[in-house]
Amino acid sequence: MDIENTKPHTNKALLDMVYISVFTAIIAVCSQIYIPTTIPFTLQTLAVFTAGGILGCKRGTLSVIVYLLLGIIGVPVFAEFSSGLGVLFGMTGGYIIGFIFTSLIVGFMCDKLGKKLWVLAVSMILGLAVCYAFGTVWFMIVYTRTVEPIDMIGALSLCVFPYLLFDLAKIAVATVLVNRLDKIIKI
Repeated sequence: MDIENTKPHTNKALLDMVYISVFTAIIAVCSQIYIPTTIPFTLQTLAVFTAGGILGCKRGTLSVIVYLLLGIIGVPVFAEFSSGLGVLFGMTGGYIIGFIFTSLIVGFMCDKLGKKLWVLAVSMILGLAVCYAFGTVWFMIVYTRTVEPIDMIGALSLCVFPYLLFDLAKIAVATVLVNRLDKIIKI
């Protein structure tokens, strides 16, 4: 075995683990940043957009998956320091699982098309739309089973419409943040 030929691979793998860990931590911290407005929200999606945009498809998505796994095993990384399968199987758990799709879409588009502002914005809007779709269907199923039947407009009125402007603002911030950081950090 040639030690010299394995060193760059080992360093890259270690660096990948560090980046994934750092962005997992950023997502966990942003999940706790609770902005109390008339419609309170966290910065989870901002962190997910940024992870996918900076790390790309594979590493960005892995950071989201590690975040989910930490929450599943009981580390209080979800909003309001919650954790466990109960959160994921609850009414809004579909949105948290939807973060995987968001990061996949953002990362894939950035990997294939680069990190120009328009690519970032479009990828984050598409990623958010898929997260909304998955989460809203999940919400409708759980709400109907546990409370009462709800239609699509009712679910969107509770779970999407009130947060849309805030999420678009987070996309604007994440777009500029990723675009600027990409010029500084070469991952």
